[in-house]
Amino acid sequence: MAEVNKSGGIDLYYDKSKLKWIILSISVLISVGSIFYTNVLVNQLKERERRQIELYAKAIQYTLDAKLDKDLNFVSDEILVPNNSIPTILLSESGQILEYRNIAIDSTLSDKGKQQTLYKELEKMRDEYEPIEVVDRDEITNEIYVINYVYYRNSFLLTQLKYYPIVQLSVIAIIAFISYMAFDYSKAAEQNRVWVGLAKETAHQLGTPISSLMAWVEYFKDQSNIKDKNLIDELNKDIKKLQVITERFSNIGSTPALKEEMVENLINSIVGYLKPRISQKVSITVDALTEGIIARVNAPLFEWVIENLCKNAVDAMAGSGSIHIYILKGSEGRVFIDINDTGKGIQKSRIKQVFNPGFTTKKRGWGLGLTLAKRIIEIYHEGKIYIKSSEENKGTTFRIVLQS
Repeated sequence: MAEVNKSGGIDLYYDKSKLKWIILSISVLISVGSIFYTNVLVNQLKERERRQIELYAKAIQYTLDAKLDKDLNFVSDEILVPNNSIPTILLSESGQILEYRNIAIDSTLSDKGKQQTLYKELEKMRDEYEPIEVVDRDEITNEIYVINYVYYRNSFLLTQLKYYPIVQLSVIAIIAFISYMAFDYSKAAEQNRVWVGLAKETAHQLGTPISSLMAWVEYFKDQSNIKDKNLIDELNKDIKKLQVITERFSNIGSTPALKEEMVENLINSIVGYLKPRISQKVSITVDALTEGIIARVNAPLFEWVIENLCKNAVDAMAGSGSIHIYILKGSEGRVFIDINDTGKGIQKSRIKQVFNPGFTTKKRGWGLGLTLAKRIIEIYHEGKIYIKSSEENKGTTFRIVLQS
């Protein structure tokens, strides 16, 4: 169930935000568990490779004993040769490379080039692990003849395993993102179906009272005792307005036809209708910085947006203030419409929320007006609508961008 906000609107984004945190929490738990388990495996494999290299070093020391020639084949076959995965270099005390294993060297290189490659590998090994000493001693005096050093670094398997958590985290992140986007899309599609159904049902329901009102107006026109004919004219305006509203609701959910219209004329007609129906303490002015500005719009829907923004501005000013509407032609065929009011403004922390369903500062209302305005401009007219500027207790400026 959607959460009701403090202003009486409905926060349709509550459930989506909750799901977002659930997905994030599950992803974090999986990620932490994966990293921990992989780290355990890496440490175990490191220890195993260390023991293998120590065994390799002992085998080399073992072969240095001339009296054990009969066992050299066993040492070579069972200990030295099986090391076919860990890169290893045997270095003399003087710094000369005596032997190396599991290091890929280009066979086309010269002897000098091969030596340079080996010493580069040696530097990498020094950065990773301390070497293991291979000591040759005199059996009788126990005097040390020579000390060699075995250097090594991680095998290819261990290196891959170290980077495995990064790959796994990337996969988890991608899956979580796709899941969230799929849910977001399905939720948006569901909301769209609800709005379209509600709009069309509203248009259908308005049809009967509008027809009845039209009949009553015709009846009043024939009554000679009605002296104030202006009253009938205003009733006609309201009926036409209701017909326009019905058309607007009927257009929701379908692709409206866009036509080239004089923007200033459309806005002036809206302002002319609104002035007698809002507080006399509110002034509305329309300034076109360039004459004859044309934009491709659907007139009923576009008028709805302007009317909605103006009514919101009147509410923000508490029935007293001024609204200035500026129309100007921009580059690349763009048309800018700025609607500025002298109302109470919007807090910076809430500016990004104003177009969300359910956002409202009124005590009553569903908070759908600006959401529908955004949909009309950005989806149906392929334009943009956003808050250009807002300052608390000074006013707000909405900007609409259309294509001519």
